[in-house]
Order: sequence, then C-alpha cells, then structure tokens
Amino acid sequence: MIRELETQGVVSKTHSPFNSPIWPVRKSDREWRLTVDYRALNEVTPPLSAAVPDMLELQYELESKAAKWYATIDIANAFFSIPLAAECRPQFAFTWRGVQYTWNRLPQGWKHSPTICHGLIQAALEKGEASEHLQYIDDIIVWGNTAMEVFEKGEKIIQILLKAGFAIKKSKVKGPAREIQFLGVKWQDGRRQIPTEVINKITAMCPPTNKKETQAFLGAIGFWRMHISEYSQIVSPLYLVTRKKNDFCWGLNSNKPLPRSSKRSLMQ
Repeated sequence: MIRELETQGVVSKTHSPFNSPIWPVRKSDREWRLTVDYRALNEVTPPLSAAVPDMLELQYELESKAAKWYATIDIANAFFSIPLAAECRPQFAFTWRGVQYTWNRLPQGWKHSPTICHGLIQAALEKGEASEHLQYIDDIIVWGNTAMEVFEKGEKIIQILLKAGFAIKKSKVKGPAREIQFLGVKWQDGRRQIPTEVINKITAMCPPTNKKETQAFLGAIGFWRMHISEYSQIVSPLYLVTRKKNDFCWGLNSNKPLPRSSKRSLMQ
C-alpha cells in the first residue's frame, strides 16, 4: 500500500520533527485505505470559515425536486487529486516500518481535508457552468424527468471534472436510473427511503437480552431516525430499559420493549 502510494507520488520519504500514528481502514471492497491519526494535529489546527453542506439539508433539497431519474458521480481518490503545499508537508509526517513519510497530496484524517476538497470541486463545477446538481464533498447527483436528460447532465459534469484534473472511474458512475443511492439513502420517485439491505439487517437482529444489546440495536437504527415516522415514541420503551436505575426486563408491562415484529414497523 505504501509502495503503491509512493510510486504514484501521493506520499514520499521525509525527515520531519512531526509524526502521527498510521490508522489503516479496510474499505467495503476489502482493500485497505491508508489514513493517519491526526487528532493531535487537528486540535491545534485553526478553524476554517467554510464548511461542507449539511447532509440532511441536501436530502430535503433533493426531495423537493420530485425527480423521476437520477445519476450519481463519485470522484475516484478525490483527495489525492489535490496537491499539498510543500511548506505544509512536514506537519503531516508518519512512520511505516521505521521509515518516515509524508503526504504530497491532501491526506485523509485531517480535519480540513473534506472542506478543501468540497470547495475545489465546487469551484471547478461553477467555472464549467455545470448543470443543476447537488454535491457532498466528492459525491455528486443529477436528476431529471427522463433518462436522456440525466445522462446529458452527468456527462457534462464528468467532462468538467476531467478537465479540472479529477479522475472518474466508470464503476463510480451510477445511472441514469429510477432508483439510486446517494448519501447512504435510497432515492426513488422523488422520495428518500432506507435502503433494503439496511432494513433486512435490522429486522434480522435477535431481540436484546441485556442493556448492552439494547444499546447496540438503538445505535443501529439511530442513524435512520430522521427517516422513521414517530421514531421517539416507537423507541422510548427501549431507552427506558437502558437507564442505569432500571433493571433490564424484557416483556413486562411498563418496561416492555418492542417485539421483533415491531422492528419492521420502524422501517415503514
């Protein structure tokens, strides 16, 4: 992984008084992504006035379009398309097998990387007069009433991004389609829905047998609370049994949490 990044010019050997521990992350395709634990650096990094958009606000805006067709574009290794200023590189040093390296491109794990990446992509799209779209860092969605309309919008954005120096993989382009995922949410007929695989995973969970398992279930569905009607009322019995002062009790009147069948009602 390090050798490949070094060959690509993304990292290079260095000697720096700074050093942060590495933190490899396994991706969904089972390959590894090199990230570095920059928590100490992040604590002393001054804030930026700019910020990435709020995901929920983007979802509301997309829902208001009432679209029939969608296409998404995910820029490949977007951070690594952005050069890191030479004078800043020593601060991002890390060590692998006794050798110190640093990033030549924008690293993952640094607090401002998403904001910088989002801003540069946004500027490129504005300069290229891109069709109407929504963007969250390196994820972009276009929509329309016909497949051809969406295809043409997507193609124009792809050409703008390629001209700006960003890489696009065919596998990272989805659609035009009537059903698509964007920001982890399924979109169909202008409405956002919880993805089927998420519903299946949650409904397959066994009833909790202790407080820890109850908390795990609440954690699994908590991310989707904005998509679940009357969420607070539905899960309130579960929160009761997780309180320290309450003993875990499954199935008794006042503390009776939801039965397994009710988990599906969370998804309706």
